[in-house]
Amino acid sequence: MRDPLDPVYAALGNTGIASSDYDLNADIALPEGRKLRPAGVLVPIFCGGSEARLFLTKRSSALRHHPGQIAFPGGKQDEADPDITAAALREAHEEIGLDPSNVEVLGCLPAHETVTGFHVIPVVARILAPFDPRPETGEVAEIFDVPLSHVMNPAQYSIQARRWRGTWRKYYIVPFGPYYIWGATARILRAMADAAEKA
Repeated sequence: MRDPLDPVYAALGNTGIASSDYDLNADIALPEGRKLRPAGVLVPIFCGGSEARLFLTKRSSALRHHPGQIAFPGGKQDEADPDITAAALREAHEEIGLDPSNVEVLGCLPAHETVTGFHVIPVVARILAPFDPRPETGEVAEIFDVPLSHVMNPAQYSIQARRWRGTWRKYYIVPFGPYYIWGATARILRAMADAAEKA
């Protein structure tokens, strides 16, 4: 029987190259010597029966940064975090109520640089048993899941553009139902889909 996580294993086995919010915008010059802050996000996948599903969050509209956007659970690495994986697991516990003991870390995808100055490491993990998602009050408006097959299919992605700091900036989107998945989240998922396809 086919493992629904086979595409993920293929992506993790194909090292690939780092991605960036600037990938589709070659005309934007990045400053030399810029300082990026380390951060980790969890890519949590649950395999229920024959279908794997990926959990994502919708950020609170009251947040100062990226209000209402779709995101992975995660955030910046704190001094108390021994590594990026620990940071991603801690943040996922805080944001969606996922106990670190209920996950198996499968590996990490190549780093992603965001326009907000973060060096993000996506930590891919299998959720071992069903859990009751609990959104963090004030930060997470909603927790939802999408079929892994949807985000692992490059044909589901398209490119859009909007004005940013006086110029047009292109970005990937991979919408699902009422959820507009775009920006860094969509770029990381697209990188994973591309890595799996090329493996």
